[in-house]
Amino acid sequence: MPLTEYLKQIRLPRSIDSYTDRLYLLWLLLVTIAYNWNCWLIPLRLVFPYQTPDNTRYWFITDIICDIIYLCDMLLIQPRLQFIKGGNIIVDSNELKTHYRSSTKFQLDVASIMPFDVFYVFFGFNPIFRANRILKYTSFFEFNHHLESIMDKAYIYRVIRTTGYLLFTLHINACIYYWASDYEGIGTTKWVYDGEGNKYLRCYYWAVRTLITIGGLPEPQTSFEIVFQLVNFFSGVFVFSSLIGQMQDVIGAATANQSNFRNSMDHTISYMNTYSIPKSVQKRVRTWYEYTWDSQRMLDESDLISTLPVTMQLALTVDMNLSIISKVDLFKGCDTQMIYDMLLRLKSTVYLPGDFVCKKGEIGKEMYIIKQGEVQVLGGSDGAQVLVTLKAGAVFGEISLLAARGGNRRTANVIAHGFANLLTLDKKTLQEILVHYPDSEKLLMKKASVLLKKKAPGTEESPPRKGLAFLFQPKQKTPKMFKALLGGTGKAGLTRLLKMKREQTIQEKSENSKEGEGKGREYEDKGREPVEKTQDSSECRANSVTAEEMPQSIRRAALPRGTTRQSLIISMAPSTEAGEEVLMIEVKEKAKQ
Repeated sequence: MPLTEYLKQIRLPRSIDSYTDRLYLLWLLLVTIAYNWNCWLIPLRLVFPYQTPDNTRYWFITDIICDIIYLCDMLLIQPRLQFIKGGNIIVDSNELKTHYRSSTKFQLDVASIMPFDVFYVFFGFNPIFRANRILKYTSFFEFNHHLESIMDKAYIYRVIRTTGYLLFTLHINACIYYWASDYEGIGTTKWVYDGEGNKYLRCYYWAVRTLITIGGLPEPQTSFEIVFQLVNFFSGVFVFSSLIGQMQDVIGAATANQSNFRNSMDHTISYMNTYSIPKSVQKRVRTWYEYTWDSQRMLDESDLISTLPVTMQLALTVDMNLSIISKVDLFKGCDTQMIYDMLLRLKSTVYLPGDFVCKKGEIGKEMYIIKQGEVQVLGGSDGAQVLVTLKAGAVFGEISLLAARGGNRRTANVIAHGFANLLTLDKKTLQEILVHYPDSEKLLMKKASVLLKKKAPGTEESPPRKGLAFLFQPKQKTPKMFKALLGGTGKAGLTRLLKMKREQTIQEKSENSKEGEGKGREYEDKGREPVEKTQDSSECRANSVTAEEMPQSIRRAALPRGTTRQSLIISMAPSTEAGEEVLMIEVKEKAKQ
Protein backbone atom coordinates (compact mmCIF):
# COMPACT_ATOMS: atom_id res chain seq x y z
CA MET A 1 0.00 0.00 0.00
CA PRO A 2 1.48 3.42 -0.91
CA LEU A 3 2.38 5.68 1.99
CA THR A 4 0.05 8.47 0.83
CA GLU A 5 -3.00 6.18 0.89
CA TYR A 6 -2.04 4.87 4.30
CA LEU A 7 -1.76 8.42 5.64
CA LYS A 8 -5.18 9.24 4.20
CA GLN A 9 -6.71 6.33 6.06
CA ILE A 10 -5.24 7.35 9.40
CA ARG A 11 -6.02 11.03 9.04
CA LEU A 12 -7.78 12.57 11.99
CA PRO A 13 -11.50 13.38 11.79
CA ARG A 14 -12.59 16.99 11.42
CA SER A 15 -14.28 16.87 14.84
CA ILE A 16 -14.06 14.57 17.85
CA ASP A 17 -16.82 13.73 20.33
CA SER A 18 -14.96 13.58 23.63
CA TYR A 19 -17.80 11.71 25.39
CA THR A 20 -18.24 8.76 23.02
CA ASP A 21 -14.96 8.42 21.09
CA ARG A 22 -12.92 5.64 22.70
CA LEU A 23 -9.82 6.52 20.66
CA TYR A 24 -9.83 9.91 22.31
CA LEU A 25 -9.94 8.18 25.69
CA LEU A 26 -6.87 6.15 24.74
CA TRP A 27 -5.12 9.33 23.71
CA LEU A 28 -5.96 10.90 27.06
CA LEU A 29 -4.42 7.84 28.72
CA LEU A 30 -1.19 8.51 26.84
CA VAL A 31 -1.24 12.18 27.87
CA THR A 32 -1.92 11.15 31.49
CA ILE A 33 1.09 8.82 31.50
CA ALA A 34 3.31 11.67 30.25
CA TYR A 35 1.84 13.98 32.87
CA ASN A 36 2.46 11.50 35.71
CA TRP A 37 6.02 10.99 34.49
CA ASN A 38 6.66 14.68 34.96
CA CYS A 39 4.77 14.95 38.28
CA TRP A 40 6.54 12.05 39.97
CA LEU A 41 10.06 12.22 38.50
CA ILE A 42 10.76 15.95 38.24
CA PRO A 43 10.81 16.34 42.09
CA LEU A 44 12.73 13.09 42.42
CA ARG A 45 15.42 14.12 39.90
CA LEU A 46 15.56 17.61 41.41
CA VAL A 47 16.29 16.43 44.96
CA PHE A 48 17.78 12.95 44.91
CA PRO A 49 21.07 12.34 43.13
CA TYR A 50 19.60 9.88 40.65
CA GLN A 51 20.27 11.99 37.56
CA THR A 52 23.95 11.64 36.73
CA PRO A 53 26.05 12.55 33.69
CA ASP A 54 26.07 8.86 32.72
CA ASN A 55 22.29 8.52 32.36
CA THR A 56 21.45 12.08 31.34
CA ARG A 57 20.76 11.11 27.70
CA TYR A 58 18.06 8.61 28.77
CA TRP A 59 16.30 11.21 30.88
CA PHE A 60 16.57 13.70 28.02
CA ILE A 61 15.07 11.30 25.44
CA THR A 62 12.13 10.49 27.73
CA ASP A 63 11.52 14.18 28.32
CA ILE A 64 11.44 14.85 24.58
CA ILE A 65 8.86 12.07 24.06
CA CYS A 66 6.63 13.59 26.75
CA ASP A 67 6.97 17.02 25.18
CA ILE A 68 5.97 15.64 21.76
CA ILE A 69 2.83 14.13 23.30
CA TYR A 70 2.00 17.48 24.92
CA LEU A 71 2.55 19.31 21.62
CA CYS A 72 0.44 16.93 19.53
CA ASP A 73 -2.39 17.17 22.03
CA MET A 74 -2.34 20.95 21.87
CA LEU A 75 -2.03 21.27 18.08
CA LEU A 76 -3.94 18.27 16.70
CA ILE A 77 -6.42 16.92 19.24
CA GLN A 78 -7.76 19.71 21.43
CA PRO A 79 -8.71 22.05 18.52
CA ARG A 80 -10.98 19.27 17.14
CA LEU A 81 -13.06 18.64 20.24
CA GLN A 82 -16.78 19.30 19.84
CA PHE A 83 -18.60 21.61 22.23
CA ILE A 84 -22.19 22.69 22.87
CA LYS A 85 -23.35 26.21 22.17
CA GLY A 86 -26.98 27.22 22.63
CA GLY A 87 -28.03 23.58 22.80
CA ASN A 88 -26.37 22.77 19.45
CA ILE A 89 -23.31 20.58 18.95
CA ILE A 90 -20.66 22.60 17.13
CA VAL A 91 -18.62 20.62 14.58
CA ASP A 92 -17.28 23.41 12.37
CA SER A 93 -13.46 23.35 12.32
CA ASN A 94 -13.00 27.09 12.53
CA GLU A 95 -15.38 27.46 15.44
CA LEU A 96 -13.71 24.54 17.24
CA LYS A 97 -10.29 26.15 16.93
CA THR A 98 -11.59 29.54 18.03
CA HIS A 99 -13.33 28.02 21.04
CA TYR A 100 -10.19 26.14 22.17
CA ARG A 101 -7.88 29.12 21.74
CA SER A 102 -10.19 31.31 23.83
CA SER A 103 -10.35 28.82 26.73
CA THR A 104 -8.32 28.64 29.93
CA LYS A 105 -7.23 25.13 29.00
CA PHE A 106 -5.37 26.50 25.98
CA GLN A 107 -3.49 28.99 28.15
CA LEU A 108 -2.45 26.22 30.56
CA ASP A 109 -1.39 23.97 27.68
CA VAL A 110 0.76 26.73 26.21
CA ALA A 111 2.34 27.42 29.60
CA SER A 112 3.05 23.70 30.11
CA ILE A 113 4.88 23.36 26.79
CA MET A 114 7.01 26.51 27.03
CA PRO A 115 10.61 25.43 26.16
CA PHE A 116 12.43 26.50 29.31
CA ASP A 117 14.73 23.58 28.57
CA VAL A 118 16.90 25.97 26.56
CA PHE A 119 18.32 27.15 29.86
CA TYR A 120 20.14 23.81 29.99
CA VAL A 121 22.74 25.49 27.79
CA PHE A 122 23.44 28.17 30.37
CA PHE A 123 22.77 26.46 33.72
CA GLY A 124 23.25 22.78 32.99
CA PHE A 125 20.82 19.87 32.89
CA ASN A 126 18.59 20.86 35.80
CA PRO A 127 15.04 19.36 36.00
CA ILE A 128 13.72 22.54 37.64
CA PHE A 129 13.31 24.02 34.14
CA ARG A 130 10.66 21.37 33.39
CA ALA A 131 8.46 22.23 36.38
CA ASN A 132 5.95 23.96 34.08
CA ARG A 133 4.99 20.54 32.63
CA ILE A 134 2.88 19.97 35.75
CA LEU A 135 0.44 22.67 34.57
CA LYS A 136 -1.23 20.25 32.17
CA TYR A 137 -3.44 18.88 34.94
CA THR A 138 -6.68 19.51 33.02
CA SER A 139 -6.08 16.50 30.76
CA PHE A 140 -5.40 14.33 33.81
CA PHE A 141 -8.75 15.18 35.45
CA GLU A 142 -10.57 14.91 32.12
CA PHE A 143 -9.24 11.37 31.71
CA ASN A 144 -10.45 10.46 35.22
CA HIS A 145 -13.91 11.84 34.49
CA HIS A 146 -14.33 9.97 31.18
CA LEU A 147 -12.96 6.74 32.60
CA GLU A 148 -15.39 6.81 35.53
CA SER A 149 -18.34 7.41 33.21
CA ILE A 150 -17.75 4.19 31.25
CA MET A 151 -16.82 1.87 34.13
CA ASP A 152 -19.39 -0.50 35.61
CA LYS A 153 -17.93 -0.11 39.11
CA ALA A 154 -16.48 3.38 39.12
CA TYR A 155 -16.02 3.41 42.88
CA ILE A 156 -13.14 0.93 42.51
CA TYR A 157 -11.25 3.39 40.35
CA ARG A 158 -12.06 6.22 42.76
CA VAL A 159 -10.52 4.26 45.62
CA ILE A 160 -7.41 3.57 43.52
CA ARG A 161 -7.17 7.21 42.51
CA THR A 162 -7.51 8.45 46.10
CA THR A 163 -4.82 5.98 47.17
CA GLY A 164 -2.63 7.41 44.42
CA TYR A 165 -3.16 10.91 45.79
CA LEU A 166 -2.01 9.71 49.21
CA LEU A 167 1.08 8.00 47.79
CA PHE A 168 1.96 11.12 45.77
CA THR A 169 1.66 13.30 48.87
CA LEU A 170 4.01 10.96 50.73
CA HIS A 171 6.36 11.05 47.73
CA ILE A 172 6.53 14.85 47.84
CA ASN A 173 7.10 14.76 51.61
CA ALA A 174 9.97 12.26 51.19
CA CYS A 175 11.60 14.53 48.59
CA ILE A 176 11.27 17.54 50.90
CA TYR A 177 12.75 15.57 53.82
CA TYR A 178 15.78 14.59 51.75
CA TRP A 179 16.21 18.19 50.63
CA ALA A 180 16.08 19.34 54.33
CA SER A 181 18.59 16.65 55.31
CA ASP A 182 20.93 17.73 52.51
CA TYR A 183 20.51 21.35 53.54
CA GLU A 184 21.42 20.53 57.18
CA GLY A 185 24.03 18.02 56.17
CA ILE A 186 23.58 14.29 55.67
CA GLY A 187 24.20 12.52 58.99
CA THR A 188 25.05 15.70 60.93
CA THR A 189 22.21 15.21 63.48
CA LYS A 190 19.99 12.40 64.63
CA TRP A 191 16.94 13.97 62.94
CA VAL A 192 18.30 14.16 59.37
CA TYR A 193 18.85 11.26 57.01
CA ASP A 194 22.04 9.43 57.97
CA GLY A 195 23.02 8.42 54.42
CA GLU A 196 22.66 4.67 54.96
CA GLY A 197 20.57 2.27 52.86
CA ASN A 198 18.35 3.22 49.93
CA LYS A 199 17.92 6.99 50.03
CA TYR A 200 14.40 7.11 48.60
CA LEU A 201 12.99 4.23 50.69
CA ARG A 202 14.41 5.56 53.95
CA CYS A 203 13.04 9.04 53.30
CA TYR A 204 9.68 7.64 52.20
CA TYR A 205 9.45 5.64 55.41
CA TRP A 206 10.13 8.80 57.44
CA ALA A 207 7.41 10.65 55.46
CA VAL A 208 4.83 7.94 56.18
CA ARG A 209 5.50 8.01 59.93
CA THR A 210 5.37 11.80 59.98
CA LEU A 211 2.15 12.31 57.98
CA ILE A 212 0.30 9.54 59.79
CA THR A 213 1.71 10.88 63.11
CA ILE A 214 2.70 7.46 64.35
CA GLY A 215 5.45 8.95 66.52
CA GLY A 216 8.74 7.45 67.66
CA LEU A 217 10.79 9.78 65.44
CA PRO A 218 14.08 11.41 66.49
CA GLU A 219 13.66 14.82 68.11
CA PRO A 220 14.69 17.82 65.94
CA GLN A 221 17.84 19.56 67.17
CA THR A 222 18.10 22.91 65.38
CA SER A 223 15.58 25.67 64.88
CA PHE A 224 15.28 24.80 61.19
CA GLU A 225 14.50 21.20 62.07
CA ILE A 226 11.90 22.23 64.68
CA VAL A 227 10.10 24.60 62.30
CA PHE A 228 10.25 22.03 59.51
CA GLN A 229 8.81 19.33 61.74
CA LEU A 230 5.98 21.59 63.00
CA VAL A 231 4.98 22.56 59.48
CA ASN A 232 5.20 18.92 58.45
CA PHE A 233 2.98 17.79 61.32
CA PHE A 234 0.29 20.39 60.60
CA SER A 235 0.38 19.68 56.89
CA GLY A 236 0.27 15.96 57.54
CA VAL A 237 -2.80 16.22 59.75
CA PHE A 238 -4.63 18.36 57.19
CA VAL A 239 -3.66 16.34 54.12
CA PHE A 240 -4.12 12.95 55.70
CA SER A 241 -7.51 13.81 57.23
CA SER A 242 -8.68 15.22 53.88
CA LEU A 243 -7.65 12.06 52.04
CA ILE A 244 -9.22 9.82 54.66
CA GLY A 245 -12.46 11.85 54.45
CA GLN A 246 -12.43 11.56 50.66
CA MET A 247 -11.85 7.83 50.92
CA GLN A 248 -14.78 7.56 53.32
CA ASP A 249 -17.02 9.46 50.91
CA VAL A 250 -16.02 7.19 48.04
CA ILE A 251 -16.68 4.02 50.00
CA GLY A 252 -19.89 5.46 51.47
CA ALA A 253 -21.20 6.34 48.00
CA ALA A 254 -20.32 2.85 46.77
CA THR A 255 -22.25 1.20 49.61
CA ALA A 256 -25.12 3.71 49.83
CA ASN A 257 -27.67 1.31 48.35
CA GLN A 258 -26.60 -1.48 50.65
CA SER A 259 -26.83 0.83 53.68
CA ASN A 260 -30.32 1.87 52.62
CA PHE A 261 -31.27 -1.80 52.27
CA ARG A 262 -29.96 -2.61 55.75
CA ASN A 263 -31.72 0.37 57.34
CA SER A 264 -35.03 -0.51 55.69
CA MET A 265 -34.75 -4.14 56.74
CA ASP A 266 -33.83 -3.20 60.33
CA HIS A 267 -36.80 -0.84 60.62
CA THR A 268 -39.17 -3.48 59.25
CA ILE A 269 -37.88 -6.12 61.69
CA SER A 270 -38.21 -3.68 64.58
CA TYR A 271 -41.80 -2.94 63.55
CA MET A 272 -42.67 -6.65 63.37
CA ASN A 273 -41.15 -7.30 66.77
CA THR A 274 -43.06 -4.38 68.29
CA TYR A 275 -46.41 -5.79 67.15
CA SER A 276 -45.50 -9.45 67.82
CA ILE A 277 -45.81 -10.58 64.21
CA PRO A 278 -45.55 -14.41 63.91
CA LYS A 279 -42.08 -15.76 63.26
CA SER A 280 -43.19 -17.44 60.02
CA VAL A 281 -44.30 -14.11 58.60
CA GLN A 282 -41.09 -12.43 59.75
CA LYS A 283 -39.07 -15.13 58.03
CA ARG A 284 -40.89 -14.56 54.74
CA VAL A 285 -40.33 -10.80 55.01
CA ARG A 286 -36.60 -11.33 55.56
CA THR A 287 -36.49 -13.71 52.62
CA TRP A 288 -38.17 -11.11 50.39
CA TYR A 289 -35.64 -8.45 51.41
CA GLU A 290 -32.65 -10.69 50.83
CA TYR A 291 -33.82 -12.03 47.46
CA THR A 292 -34.79 -8.57 46.18
CA TRP A 293 -31.39 -7.19 47.11
CA ASP A 294 -29.46 -10.12 45.65
CA SER A 295 -31.40 -10.07 42.37
CA GLN A 296 -31.43 -6.34 41.55
CA ARG A 297 -29.15 -4.69 44.17
CA MET A 298 -31.94 -2.32 45.16
CA LEU A 299 -35.37 -2.54 46.75
CA ASP A 300 -37.32 -0.47 44.23
CA GLU A 301 -35.87 0.08 40.77
CA SER A 302 -38.53 2.68 40.00
CA ASP A 303 -36.82 5.07 42.45
CA LEU A 304 -33.68 4.97 40.31
CA ILE A 305 -35.51 5.33 37.00
CA SER A 306 -37.64 8.22 38.27
CA THR A 307 -34.51 10.39 38.66
CA LEU A 308 -33.84 10.20 34.91
CA PRO A 309 -35.48 12.36 32.22
CA VAL A 310 -38.59 10.91 30.57
CA THR A 311 -36.71 10.17 27.36
CA MET A 312 -34.10 8.18 29.26
CA GLN A 313 -36.81 6.37 31.23
CA LEU A 314 -38.52 5.44 27.97
CA ALA A 315 -35.27 4.22 26.44
CA LEU A 316 -34.63 1.92 29.41
CA THR A 317 -38.17 0.55 29.63
CA VAL A 318 -38.41 -0.03 25.87
CA ASP A 319 -35.16 -1.96 25.91
CA MET A 320 -36.25 -4.09 28.87
CA ASN A 321 -40.00 -4.67 28.37
CA LEU A 322 -41.11 -3.81 24.81
CA SER A 323 -40.38 -7.30 23.51
CA ILE A 324 -42.66 -8.74 26.19
CA ILE A 325 -45.55 -6.30 25.65
CA SER A 326 -45.43 -6.86 21.88
CA LYS A 327 -46.38 -10.52 22.47
CA VAL A 328 -49.72 -9.60 24.09
CA ASP A 329 -52.50 -10.07 21.51
CA LEU A 330 -54.68 -7.52 23.28
CA PHE A 331 -52.27 -4.65 22.48
CA LYS A 332 -51.40 -5.58 18.90
CA GLY A 333 -52.39 -2.81 16.50
CA CYS A 334 -52.58 -0.13 19.22
CA ASP A 335 -50.93 3.24 18.97
CA THR A 336 -47.16 2.97 19.47
CA GLN A 337 -47.04 6.00 21.73
CA MET A 338 -49.77 4.47 23.89
CA ILE A 339 -47.58 1.36 24.28
CA TYR A 340 -44.67 3.58 25.31
CA ASP A 341 -46.80 5.38 27.91
CA MET A 342 -47.92 2.03 29.25
CA LEU A 343 -44.32 0.81 29.55
CA LEU A 344 -43.50 3.80 31.74
CA ARG A 345 -46.30 2.84 34.16
CA LEU A 346 -45.40 -0.82 34.65
CA LYS A 347 -44.51 -1.78 38.23
CA SER A 348 -42.15 -4.55 39.27
CA THR A 349 -43.18 -6.90 42.10
CA VAL A 350 -41.26 -9.83 43.58
CA TYR A 351 -43.22 -12.89 44.79
CA LEU A 352 -41.82 -15.57 47.07
CA PRO A 353 -42.26 -19.32 46.43
CA GLY A 354 -45.89 -20.27 47.15
CA ASP A 355 -47.21 -16.70 47.18
CA PHE A 356 -50.64 -16.25 45.57
CA VAL A 357 -50.45 -13.89 42.62
CA CYS A 358 -54.25 -14.00 42.30
CA LYS A 359 -56.99 -16.16 43.80
CA LYS A 360 -60.02 -17.80 42.27
CA GLY A 361 -63.16 -15.70 42.60
CA GLU A 362 -61.52 -12.35 43.24
CA ILE A 363 -62.13 -9.41 40.94
CA GLY A 364 -59.35 -9.06 38.39
CA LYS A 365 -57.94 -5.54 38.23
CA GLU A 366 -54.38 -6.13 36.98
CA MET A 367 -52.47 -7.64 34.12
CA TYR A 368 -49.29 -9.59 34.90
CA ILE A 369 -46.14 -10.03 32.82
CA ILE A 370 -43.58 -12.57 33.99
CA LYS A 371 -40.21 -10.84 33.92
CA GLN A 372 -38.29 -13.55 35.74
CA GLY A 373 -39.23 -16.91 37.26
CA GLU A 374 -42.33 -19.10 36.84
CA VAL A 375 -45.95 -19.20 38.04
CA GLN A 376 -48.41 -22.11 38.16
CA VAL A 377 -52.14 -22.04 37.39
CA LEU A 378 -54.03 -24.34 39.79
CA GLY A 379 -57.44 -25.93 39.28
CA GLY A 380 -59.28 -29.22 39.57
CA SER A 381 -61.81 -30.35 42.14
CA ASP A 382 -59.50 -29.66 45.07
CA GLY A 383 -57.90 -26.57 43.55
CA ALA A 384 -54.40 -28.06 43.86
CA GLN A 385 -53.94 -29.55 40.40
CA VAL A 386 -51.35 -27.77 38.24
CA LEU A 387 -53.09 -26.91 35.00
CA VAL A 388 -50.22 -25.07 33.33
CA THR A 389 -46.85 -23.53 34.21
CA LEU A 390 -46.10 -20.07 32.80
CA LYS A 391 -42.49 -19.01 32.32
CA ALA A 392 -40.63 -15.74 31.71
CA GLY A 393 -42.25 -13.66 28.97
CA ALA A 394 -45.76 -15.06 29.49
CA VAL A 395 -48.72 -12.73 30.10
CA PHE A 396 -51.93 -13.43 32.00
CA GLY A 397 -54.87 -11.42 33.34
CA GLU A 398 -54.96 -9.03 30.37
CA ILE A 399 -58.76 -9.44 29.94
CA SER A 400 -59.29 -7.96 33.40
CA LEU A 401 -58.04 -4.57 32.25
CA LEU A 402 -61.08 -3.92 30.03
CA ALA A 403 -63.80 -6.04 31.61
CA ALA A 404 -66.92 -4.04 32.56
CA ARG A 405 -68.46 -3.61 36.01
CA GLY A 406 -65.33 -3.79 38.11
CA GLY A 407 -63.58 -6.57 36.21
CA ASN A 408 -64.26 -10.22 35.69
CA ARG A 409 -63.59 -12.74 38.40
CA ARG A 410 -60.52 -14.94 38.40
CA THR A 411 -61.29 -18.49 37.37
CA ALA A 412 -58.23 -20.15 38.94
CA ASN A 413 -55.53 -19.71 41.54
CA VAL A 414 -52.12 -18.55 40.35
CA ILE A 415 -49.12 -19.06 42.63
CA ALA A 416 -45.40 -18.34 42.28
CA HIS A 417 -43.33 -21.42 41.56
CA GLY A 418 -40.05 -20.34 43.11
CA PHE A 419 -39.07 -16.68 43.18
CA ALA A 420 -40.89 -14.68 40.52
CA ASN A 421 -40.51 -11.08 39.39
CA LEU A 422 -43.72 -9.83 37.73
CA LEU A 423 -44.57 -6.59 35.96
CA THR A 424 -48.09 -5.37 36.74
CA LEU A 425 -50.40 -2.86 35.08
CA ASP A 426 -53.65 -1.99 36.85
CA LYS A 427 -56.95 -1.00 35.28
CA LYS A 428 -56.98 2.55 36.63
CA THR A 429 -53.60 3.30 35.07
CA LEU A 430 -54.69 1.94 31.69
CA GLN A 431 -57.87 4.00 31.74
CA GLU A 432 -55.85 7.15 32.47
CA ILE A 433 -53.68 6.37 29.45
CA LEU A 434 -56.58 5.55 27.10
CA VAL A 435 -58.17 8.96 27.71
CA HIS A 436 -55.59 10.38 25.30
CA TYR A 437 -55.91 7.57 22.71
CA PRO A 438 -59.61 7.09 21.79
CA ASP A 439 -58.85 5.00 18.69
CA SER A 440 -56.79 2.56 20.71
CA GLU A 441 -59.53 2.45 23.34
CA LYS A 442 -62.12 1.39 20.74
CA LEU A 443 -59.79 -1.27 19.39
CA LEU A 444 -59.08 -2.62 22.87
CA MET A 445 -62.79 -2.75 23.73
CA LYS A 446 -63.52 -4.66 20.55
CA LYS A 447 -60.72 -7.15 21.21
CA ALA A 448 -61.75 -7.52 24.84
CA SER A 449 -65.34 -8.40 23.89
CA VAL A 450 -64.12 -11.05 21.45
CA LEU A 451 -61.74 -12.54 23.99
CA LEU A 452 -64.43 -12.56 26.67
CA LYS A 453 -66.80 -14.46 24.37
CA LYS A 454 -64.13 -17.02 23.66
CA LYS A 455 -63.39 -17.31 27.34
CA ALA A 456 -67.02 -17.66 28.49
CA PRO A 457 -68.24 -21.31 28.52
CA GLY A 458 -71.09 -22.30 26.15
CA THR A 459 -71.36 -18.97 24.40
CA GLU A 460 -72.34 -19.00 20.76
CA GLU A 461 -72.52 -16.19 18.30
CA SER A 462 -76.07 -15.38 17.09
CA PRO A 463 -76.67 -15.42 13.32
CA PRO A 464 -76.75 -12.05 11.59
CA ARG A 465 -80.17 -10.41 11.54
CA LYS A 466 -81.37 -9.18 8.17
CA GLY A 467 -84.07 -6.86 6.92
CA LEU A 468 -86.59 -5.35 9.32
CA ALA A 469 -85.77 -7.91 11.99
CA PHE A 470 -82.87 -5.69 12.96
CA LEU A 471 -85.35 -3.12 14.32
CA PHE A 472 -86.81 -5.50 16.90
CA GLN A 473 -85.27 -6.93 20.00
CA PRO A 474 -84.24 -10.58 19.73
CA LYS A 475 -86.44 -13.15 21.44
CA GLN A 476 -85.32 -14.10 24.92
CA LYS A 477 -84.12 -17.62 25.48
CA THR A 478 -86.30 -20.20 27.17
CA PRO A 479 -85.72 -20.25 30.96
CA LYS A 480 -83.60 -23.13 32.21
CA MET A 481 -86.31 -24.34 34.63
CA PHE A 482 -88.83 -24.48 31.82
CA LYS A 483 -86.41 -26.47 29.70
CA ALA A 484 -85.99 -28.90 32.57
CA LEU A 485 -89.78 -29.20 32.84
CA LEU A 486 -90.08 -30.04 29.16
CA GLY A 487 -87.63 -32.87 29.57
CA GLY A 488 -89.04 -34.13 32.89
CA THR A 489 -90.48 -37.67 33.38
CA GLY A 490 -92.53 -37.07 36.55
CA LYS A 491 -96.32 -36.94 36.96
CA ALA A 492 -96.32 -33.15 36.62
CA GLY A 493 -94.14 -33.08 33.52
CA LEU A 494 -95.71 -30.92 30.88
CA THR A 495 -94.56 -33.18 28.05
CA ARG A 496 -96.25 -36.18 29.63
CA LEU A 497 -99.45 -34.20 30.16
CA LEU A 498 -99.60 -33.18 26.52
CA LYS A 499 -99.06 -36.78 25.42
CA MET A 500 -101.81 -38.06 27.72
CA LYS A 501 -104.11 -35.34 26.40
CA ARG A 502 -103.72 -36.55 22.85
CA GLU A 503 -104.45 -40.18 23.90
CA GLN A 504 -107.60 -39.12 25.81
CA THR A 505 -108.86 -37.19 22.79
CA ILE A 506 -108.56 -40.23 20.56
CA GLN A 507 -110.35 -42.42 23.17
CA GLU A 508 -113.26 -39.99 23.49
CA LYS A 509 -113.65 -39.85 19.74
CA SER A 510 -114.06 -43.61 19.52
CA GLU A 511 -116.62 -43.69 22.36
CA ASN A 512 -118.72 -40.88 20.94
CA SER A 513 -118.88 -42.49 17.50
CA LYS A 514 -120.76 -45.48 18.95
CA GLU A 515 -123.63 -43.40 20.43
CA GLY A 516 -124.93 -42.24 17.11
CA GLU A 517 -123.78 -41.06 13.81
CA GLY A 518 -125.70 -37.81 13.89
CA LYS A 519 -124.94 -36.89 17.44
CA GLY A 520 -121.34 -38.05 17.15
CA ARG A 521 -120.87 -36.08 13.99
CA GLU A 522 -122.27 -32.99 15.69
CA TYR A 523 -120.09 -33.43 18.76
CA GLU A 524 -117.08 -34.13 16.63
CA ASP A 525 -117.66 -31.01 14.53
CA LYS A 526 -118.02 -28.90 17.66
CA GLY A 527 -115.33 -30.56 19.77
CA ARG A 528 -112.50 -31.28 17.39
CA GLU A 529 -111.87 -27.72 16.45
CA PRO A 530 -111.38 -26.51 20.03
CA VAL A 531 -109.26 -29.52 20.86
CA GLU A 532 -106.94 -28.92 17.92
CA LYS A 533 -106.76 -25.27 18.73
CA THR A 534 -106.02 -26.06 22.34
CA GLN A 535 -103.22 -28.41 21.33
CA ASP A 536 -101.59 -25.76 19.19
CA SER A 537 -102.13 -23.18 21.87
CA SER A 538 -100.63 -25.46 24.55
CA GLU A 539 -97.46 -26.00 22.54
CA CYS A 540 -96.97 -22.30 21.81
CA ARG A 541 -98.10 -20.79 25.14
CA ALA A 542 -97.71 -23.55 27.71
CA ASN A 543 -95.93 -21.24 30.13
CA SER A 544 -98.76 -18.69 30.40
CA VAL A 545 -102.06 -20.64 30.18
CA THR A 546 -103.56 -22.49 33.17
CA ALA A 547 -105.93 -25.41 33.11
CA GLU A 548 -108.62 -23.50 34.99
CA GLU A 549 -108.85 -20.82 32.26
CA MET A 550 -109.64 -23.37 29.50
CA PRO A 551 -113.21 -24.18 28.45
CA GLN A 552 -114.81 -27.20 30.09
CA SER A 553 -114.50 -29.35 26.97
CA ILE A 554 -110.84 -28.51 26.50
CA ARG A 555 -110.07 -29.03 30.22
CA ARG A 556 -111.61 -32.48 30.15
CA ALA A 557 -109.57 -33.37 27.08
CA ALA A 558 -106.34 -32.02 28.63
CA LEU A 559 -106.33 -34.39 31.60
CA PRO A 560 -106.57 -38.20 31.56
CA ARG A 561 -109.45 -40.09 33.00
CA GLY A 562 -109.29 -40.30 36.75
CA THR A 563 -107.53 -36.93 37.14
CA THR A 564 -110.30 -34.58 36.12
CA ARG A 565 -110.50 -33.23 39.70
CA GLN A 566 -106.92 -31.93 39.44
CA SER A 567 -105.90 -28.57 37.95
CA LEU A 568 -102.41 -27.57 36.66
CA ILE A 569 -101.35 -23.96 37.47
CA ILE A 570 -98.21 -22.46 35.81
CA SER A 571 -97.14 -18.98 36.89
CA MET A 572 -94.06 -16.65 36.66
CA ALA A 573 -93.03 -14.61 39.71
CA PRO A 574 -90.22 -11.99 40.03
CA SER A 575 -87.10 -13.19 41.88
CA THR A 576 -84.99 -11.39 44.47
CA GLU A 577 -82.16 -11.38 41.94
CA ALA A 578 -82.39 -8.47 39.54
CA GLY A 579 -83.42 -9.42 36.02
CA GLU A 580 -84.54 -12.98 36.91
CA GLU A 581 -87.94 -14.75 37.32
CA VAL A 582 -89.09 -17.95 39.00
CA LEU A 583 -91.27 -20.52 37.20
CA MET A 584 -93.88 -22.07 39.55
CA ILE A 585 -96.04 -25.17 38.75
CA GLU A 586 -98.82 -26.41 41.04
CA VAL A 587 -101.32 -29.31 40.82
CA LYS A 588 -104.47 -28.71 42.92
CA GLU A 589 -107.44 -30.96 43.76
CA LYS A 590 -110.87 -29.58 42.94
CA ALA A 591 -113.57 -29.59 45.57
CA LYS A 592 -116.31 -32.20 45.03
CA GLN A 593 -119.62 -30.71 43.87
